[in-house]
Formats: sequence, C-alpha cells, structure tokens
Amino acid sequence: MPPKSDSVEGIVLSFVNEQNRPLNSQNVADALQKFSLKKTAVQKALDALADSGQISFKEYGKQKIYLARQDQFNIPNGEELEEMKKANIKLQEELVDQKKAIGEVESEVRGLQSNLTLAEIKSKEAKLQREVQEMEEKLSKLRSGVILVKPEDKKIIEESFSEKVNQWRKRKRMFKELWDNITENSPKDQKEFKEELGLEYDEDVGVNLQSYSDMLTSLSKRRKVSR
Repeated sequence: MPPKSDSVEGIVLSFVNEQNRPLNSQNVADALQKFSLKKTAVQKALDALADSGQISFKEYGKQKIYLARQDQFNIPNGEELEEMKKANIKLQEELVDQKKAIGEVESEVRGLQSNLTLAEIKSKEAKLQREVQEMEEKLSKLRSGVILVKPEDKKIIEESFSEKVNQWRKRKRMFKELWDNITENSPKDQKEFKEELGLEYDEDVGVNLQSYSDMLTSLSKRRKVSR
C-alpha cells in the first residue's frame, strides 16, 4: 500500500520517482529541506520504501544508492522513440518560427514606439513654422535694404577680428622659433616630446590660421572697394 502523499515516506517516494536517477540519502535530504525533513527521517523513509519494494537500492560499501522502480514507467520501444524524435524535431522547427515571428513583432513595436505622437508632431510643426516666419522676416528686411548691423559696430568687429588674427600669426611664429631652438639638438622625438609637454598645435584642435588669414585678406579687399 503506497504511503500518504503528505507523510515523510510519501514525500520521499514522490521525489525519488520524479527524479528517476540514482540518489543517496544526502541528495534527498538536501532537496527536501523545504519540507523541514531531517536527514535521519529521510534515511528512515528511504529504507522503509526499499524494504517494501516501492523503490530499488544497491549498496556500495557503506553507502546505499536509491532509485525509482523502472517497471512503473512506460518505456517506449524503438518505433515510439523514433516517432518522438520526429515530433521533437518538428517542435524545434515550430519554436524557431515562433521566435522569428516574435522578433518581427518586437521590431515593429520598437519602430512604432520611436515614431512621434500626434501631439509631438503638432508641437514640432508649430516650432518649425515659427522659425520659418522669423527667417522670412529677416530675409524681408535684407531685401528692403534695412541695415541689420550698424556701420560703427561692423567696423569694431572687423578691427577686433583683424587684431586677433595678427596676434595669432605673431604668436605662432614666436612659438615656432622657440620650439626649433629647443628641439634642434634634442635626441627626443618631437611628436613624443610635444605630447609629454601637453602641447597642441592648431591642427590638433581643428583650426587653421590660413583660413582666417584668407578671411582677413578678403575683408581688406572689400574695405578698399567700398571706399
């Protein structure tokens, strides 16, 4: 007569049958800690189940190995195993198709989430319309001959720009002369030495003196024409 399912023997028997693999008492006791079963109680239950023939066991020295009785399981024959393999392959293919479909749906959802809402579209449209209106107003002023920058302000800006470019050119030349004197007889690689000192050339920060010099030349030519 099988033990009650909520008894110690019932819990142990259910676990051994579910696992259907070789187990020792320690394996079973560790797995059934959630039921607050002590190892001695588990060992006693295993022995009782083995004595009553409800589970199998073998002794290896001082240790006993317990196993579910195999005659209680419906073991498939070769033909049934082959059918199960085919069914498994089919299920695996369906799983791949399902994962692919899920991936496509998730991709579509992400695409929809990245789109602007109607409220956001209206807000962006209003902002762009304001910017267009401001630009049209500026363009209209330029076409009507309105002076947006006063001549005296323009002169101050141009003179300041000219002074800054000339100072840049002067300091660049002074640095080059000083650098050449320092590195003339130095055994160090100039690039490594420059990095060691933390120096940066114009090109390192994306600026070019020549382009500003060209702007200054163009500015000077416009001044002469306007006189």
